[in-house]
Amino acid sequence: QVHLVESGGGLVQAGGSLRLSCRASEMIVSIKSMSWYRQAPGKQRELVATITSGGSTNYADSVKGRFTISRINVENMVYLQMNSLKPEDTGVYYCNAYARAVLAQFREYWGQGTQVTVSS
Repeated sequence: QVHLVESGGGLVQAGGSLRLSCRASEMIVSIKSMSWYRQAPGKQRELVATITSGGSTNYADSVKGRFTISRINVENMVYLQMNSLKPEDTGVYYCNAYARAVLAQFREYWGQGTQVTVSS
C-alpha cells in the first residue's frame, strides 16, 4: 500500500532548478511533519528539509538559501523547490511523513524515491 508518491526528479545542469512534489494518499488522515531526505551513492541518507503542520521549517546547512520546502495541508502535498543546484546535490530524494493513517497510530512513512542528477 503506497502512501507517499514523489515526482519531479530528473537531470539538470549545475545552477539549474527542479521542483519535487510528494502527495500523501487519502489513507493518511493526519500529518505532523513532512520532510525530504536524500541519499547519494555510497553515502548515508540525510535530512534535507522539514516542515511541520504549523509551517515551521528546518534545512540542512548545505541547502540553506537554495532550497525551499512548502506544504499544502488540505491537499496533503509537500514540495521542495531546489535552486542553484550543485553536482553534490545528486542523489535519490525521498519524501517522509510522520503521520497517521486510517485506524492506525502515528508513524513514519516513506516514498519510493525520485532521482535527481546534477551535471557539472
